Amino acid sequence: MTSDPITLLDVQDLTVTFAGARSTVTAVDHVSFQLAAGETLGLVGESGSGKSVTAFSILRLLQPPGRITGGRVLFEGRDLLSLSEREMREVRGARISLIFQEPMTALNPVMRVGDQIAEALTVHGMAGRQDARQQAVDLLQAVKIPDAARRARDYPHQLSGGMRQRVMIAIALACRPPLIIADEPTTALDVTIQAQVLELIRELKTRFNLALLLITHDFGVIAEMADRVAVMYRGKLVEEGPVRRILREPQHDYTRSLLAAVPGMRPGGPSTSAHAAAANEDGPPRSRIHDDDIPAGTRSGGHPGPPVTD
Repeated sequence: MTSDPITLLDVQDLTVTFAGARSTVTAVDHVSFQLAAGETLGLVGESGSGKSVTAFSILRLLQPPGRITGGRVLFEGRDLLSLSEREMREVRGARISLIFQEPMTALNPVMRVGDQIAEALTVHGMAGRQDARQQAVDLLQAVKIPDAARRARDYPHQLSGGMRQRVMIAIALACRPPLIIADEPTTALDVTIQAQVLELIRELKTRFNLALLLITHDFGVIAEMADRVAVMYRGKLVEEGPVRRILREPQHDYTRSLLAAVPGMRPGGPSTSAHAAAANEDGPPRSRIHDDDIPAGTRSGGHPGPPVTD
């Protein structure tokens, strides 16, 4: 008899607004989901659906005029929204790490990449300066950068896009956090490098027993990487469930639209069925649809799904 997985992250009714000169926009509207230890949850939706705002809200990295106006974010039993900024700095990087979608803007252009990895360790008091530098080389080897000792002395502009993203992954892994949030980690990469980076993330997740919140607009990535999926549209969570179930029998028209946008993939078709058969799932396949929150005309059953613009 196996015990239930431990809930690591529990987002409850998260609401985020952006105040403008004439109106206030709700970017995340009462979103709730859970992520268990060691699990991969895919958060999928088109650009502007609220995925990245949700991720930044979890880490309290929102910039004005964005503001969290409601809800709770429970991580390891603590509500992150109630912590002081000093306490949040102890969480960021050490307990929850973020892989940004564009490493060239996330990395410090005038700092050697090895020093940037080492800094993540020294800031959180996990290593002295000399030991941190050696661990930085070890981490570059873990993310499969060849000649890691030499590359640690390079600046970001001296690395390819794929290598820069591997450096970002190394920084995220430095403190061995139980949760990594990957925000569109392969958007800026070509297809071949995308596949390599996704395989690396999957391999490292298993190796270090990480929980992963994977944010993407691409259901093809979700099919390959996630255990469960939550679909966002206009700031709302419209459907969630095991990947196998969602691929085989999506319940919401917007979910069907996203699936139809992936070349060679159609809801319930041969390609999605193949992915569904390969997906891991515990227990009977079920998904949850949040139809009451969706404007009339985009609900499943009788109305076409909204256009996918991403």
